[in-house]
Formats: sequence, C-alpha cells, structure tokens
Amino acid sequence: MRNLYILLFSCLPILACSQGKDNLKDKFSDYFLIGATINQEDYQIIDKDKKVLKIVSENFNSLTPENSMKWMHSHPEYSKFTFSNAQKITDFAKDNNMYLLGHTLVWHNQVPEYISEIADKGKFNLHLKNHIYQLVTRFKGKVNMWDVVNEALNDDGTLRETVFLKMIGDDYIEKAFQFANDSDPNVELAYNDYNLYKPKKRAGAIRIINSLKEKGIRIDAVGVQAHWDLHFPSIQQIEKTIIELAATGVDVMITELDITVIPNPYELAGIAREEFKKFEGDKKWDPYQAGIPDNIQKKLTKRYKEIFELFVKHHDKISRVTFWGTTDKYTWRNDNPIKNRADYPLLFDRKYNKKPAFFELLNIDFSKIK
Repeated sequence: MRNLYILLFSCLPILACSQGKDNLKDKFSDYFLIGATINQEDYQIIDKDKKVLKIVSENFNSLTPENSMKWMHSHPEYSKFTFSNAQKITDFAKDNNMYLLGHTLVWHNQVPEYISEIADKGKFNLHLKNHIYQLVTRFKGKVNMWDVVNEALNDDGTLRETVFLKMIGDDYIEKAFQFANDSDPNVELAYNDYNLYKPKKRAGAIRIINSLKEKGIRIDAVGVQAHWDLHFPSIQQIEKTIIELAATGVDVMITELDITVIPNPYELAGIAREEFKKFEGDKKWDPYQAGIPDNIQKKLTKRYKEIFELFVKHHDKISRVTFWGTTDKYTWRNDNPIKNRADYPLLFDRKYNKKPAFFELLNIDFSKIK
C-alpha cells in the first residue's frame, strides 16, 4: 500500500510530475510522502494566512490537521459534533491532491471535561464507539489514514493511566481499532507515540502492534513522533527505532517532525506540564528572542540533513515524513513546554522564507546514501 500512496500523491492525476526538484514533495517523490500540519483553531490559517497555504501546496503532498479533529474540537459536548474547521482542511487537501491524515480518535489530552464525568462503564464504551463512528464515517473517502490511538504508553512500555484505560480496561486499544475498522474497512489505521527511541517504550509499541495482529485486528502503520533536538536522539537510536518497528510488518511513519534549537530544563515529553511554569520569562531557557544565531542555524541544517539521509536509506520501511507545523511563526514549540519563547524548529522562518535547512534537503545526493 505504501508504494501506491507514494505514486498517487506524488503526481497530480492529470499533469505529469514536475521535472524540477525545487520543492520537497518532488525531491522525495520516489521515497516517501512529505507532510505538514495546519492549525486552524489557534491561527485560522485556512481563512487568514494564504502565505502558509502557498508553502503547503507547493512543498507537501500530505496534510495533518494539528487540532481540528481532536476530541475537544470535533466532539465538544456529549451530543454535539463540530466539523467545520476539519472540513476546511479536508477541502484544502482534496483541492491540492494531498494525502490526508485524521488525527486523532483516542487521546487522553485535549478531551472535554464531560468525558471524565461519564460514570457508567457501559455508557462510556458506547460513547467511545459512537465518537469513532461519527468521525470516521463523516470523513470516509476523504481521510486516508487515522491515528486511532495516540500516546497510550509510559516510557517504561506500560499502559499510561488514562480515562480510557480506567473506564474500558486494558483492551481499550483493541476496541478502538476494531471500532475504526468497522466504521471504514478501507481507511488505514495507525498507532502514534513519542519517545519510541527508548527501548522499553518501543517494546511496548511493538507489543501493541503484535497483539492487534495476533487477534486479527487490523493495524497498518506506526507513527514515530519526532519532536527531537539538535543532538538527541542519535542517528543510531533513530535508525534502530525504524528497523525494529518495521520488523512488525507495518509501515513506519515519521509523524511529528520538528527540531527544537533552544534548551529545556527537563527531558521533552508531550505537551507542556505544570512544572515548566516556573521557567517562564527566564532568558536562560529563551536565549534567541532576537533571532536564531548563525552557528545554531548551521547545526539545525546539519541535523536535518543527517536525519533525512537516514530516512532515505530506509525509505523501503517509511511511507510518510510529516513536519509538525509549517513555519517557525506558528510552531507549537514557541509555547511548549515553556510559554512565550522563540524557537526555530522548522524549514520556514517567521517571515515565510526558506531556511538553509530547506535548501540542504533539496541538495541531498541520493546516490551517495548507502
């Protein structure tokens, strides 16, 4: 399936692929899809920022709604669904012949408060089933793949304590995947998580994949969130992660790629946590408000080149690489894990200009990658 999607979404159905390699989707068209995210809720990009839309349409053939399909936005009240923002992004993807990722059906974060107020376990199970059914069928034939379950694991590979685990039990992941499959047997289904470079957490993800397959429950791909920094994880750790996950027989996707260039007091993990509040306003953790220094820009460029050379090396295992954002102006990194900082993790700067890392990726010589 991965090769079919790469073929379908690398070229428009009528026009031949561009012979030039002046954009990302053409450069990597023989290897994997190149994706970006659009955040409609916070910045109303579809409605207000045509410069970002131009960047996306010119450089990417895959799209992920950063927030619009998450539970708090798509299902804010018990009996109320809101799809308007998600539909805008869906329409944009269709108009630009882009692969569309549905993100995400089951996640413990960004859920409305009413979820924790459902006391009856049977009622909770039916509500989950209906939530999945409504989203999957609403976008049937439009979404190509769903992140069915997101971030279900602790770093030690055990299941995270969430309202879904509490109310449904250890098999809530199985049920979510089965509900999604029953709602649309043709859409692809994925598990997505961060820190999978850690052996115990990766082993937990592998257990999830293998358990689903052993029970005859479909899973097509695993997403490796790539919220990394200039040095960590190492290329060797990333490579081992790709190889071991691919050995399960599912596609590997790099789903949330950005490279933070500013220091953090603790190890990065997920969205902002309470303990980071005390660091707000401290210049030690926000050193580049005036702009990214040249030496840091060079490190970012080198880091992206090495990472993409690795992805190309293992393109037979990787079906998609998606950047988590578009420009530094809108990156979630500016507010996570510490608010009101200036980070520079993407390929386009705050003024929508291509950064040196962008051109470095276009200049990669595939013939030299072994």
